[in-house]
Amino acid sequence: MDSMAWVEPHEKKSTFTQVKVPTITSPKGFTASGLHAGIKRKRKDLGMIYCEVPAAAAVVYTTNAFQAAPLVVTQDGMKVDGYMQAILVNSGKANACTGEPGLQDAYQMRQSIATEMGLPAYRVGIASTGVIGERIPMEPLTRAVPTLVEQLGKEGGDPFSQSILTTDTGVKVVEVRFFIDGKEVRISGVAKGSGMIHPNMATMLAFMTTDAVIEPSLLQTLLREVTDETYNMITVDGDSSTNDMVVAMASGMAGHRNLTPEHEDWLTFQQAFAFVSKELARMIARDGEGATRLVEVEVKGARTLKEARQAAKTVVGSSLVKTAVYGADPNWGRILSAIGYSDATVVPSHTRVWLGDVVVVDGGTSAIYDEKLARKALEQSVVQIKVDLGAGKERATAWGCDLTYDYVRINASYRT
Repeated sequence: MDSMAWVEPHEKKSTFTQVKVPTITSPKGFTASGLHAGIKRKRKDLGMIYCEVPAAAAVVYTTNAFQAAPLVVTQDGMKVDGYMQAILVNSGKANACTGEPGLQDAYQMRQSIATEMGLPAYRVGIASTGVIGERIPMEPLTRAVPTLVEQLGKEGGDPFSQSILTTDTGVKVVEVRFFIDGKEVRISGVAKGSGMIHPNMATMLAFMTTDAVIEPSLLQTLLREVTDETYNMITVDGDSSTNDMVVAMASGMAGHRNLTPEHEDWLTFQQAFAFVSKELARMIARDGEGATRLVEVEVKGARTLKEARQAAKTVVGSSLVKTAVYGADPNWGRILSAIGYSDATVVPSHTRVWLGDVVVVDGGTSAIYDEKLARKALEQSVVQIKVDLGAGKERATAWGCDLTYDYVRINASYRT
């Protein structure tokens, strides 16, 4: 075998700045609010993002066959012209698998905002997260809408971030700033997600705002591409939810020329958009229910990009790998086993595995390594597992977390 070092791909220098105190309302035109409506016992459970002008919008939805009513209603509105001006989100009740009554609740939820703000109903998106099979208590929700609208403001970013949480341990917010045509542009994102994470899309909600000037169709294409390499590359427990989605809204108020792939600053926007999505995805994975460590699995040497992604997600999603990480046990056999059943093309004689910087597998068999250093690599807050399949040139990264006793405790009593 040749050099044992893991070679990182060359990355272009970032052309954006990450903000230390991010908020979803930072881009021009956006305000937000969040409050306790009475859907949950105590914590905030109803939130809203509003744009003062119709915003170009893009949405990616869960692939679960049992799509929740809010997704059906939001898709219905997005079919009109691809613009959205407000999105209303509740936590505590998923309004999934609730039949026709649940669907009517979702339409009523949308109409409550449209009426209060004088908007066409199709310009309002809705989202819900919480317990599946339970309808939303509509009386407290609709009663809270006027106050929710009244509280809209630039300072409403944090209340909104709190209002969408379920078993999350904290808010997840990212913001970057950069320049297009000499005009400052901002992209912000906020997400929730802790359990039932195995997207395509699945249990997570993410909302992104920007003041960039971009057409809905191009924003939709970009969101789909970025979703495949970020949100769809995380897994906590392998379960796909009925509810969750990613929404991106662009106010166009930054004032630069319309963005297209031919624009000289297109790559800057694309890179910044992907960065916000990637950081939110990592935060969701790190906040997996009961998790103590973020696990990052990077696969290279794959025959195709699809196989690279497949192998990375299979390793990071393996319960045996996840428990080994929790116990800081450098049991590399579990990693090889997961690679073997991932259906990715593998050349065993060229396969290598690293735990951090420690090579534990070389040529499909055990390398000579220091057990203590390998264990130490698994004790880090961010555990890096690297795999070279030896079959090609494609690579991909997936994120997950360890599997702990607390995960069982949390999910054994979720409804109580």
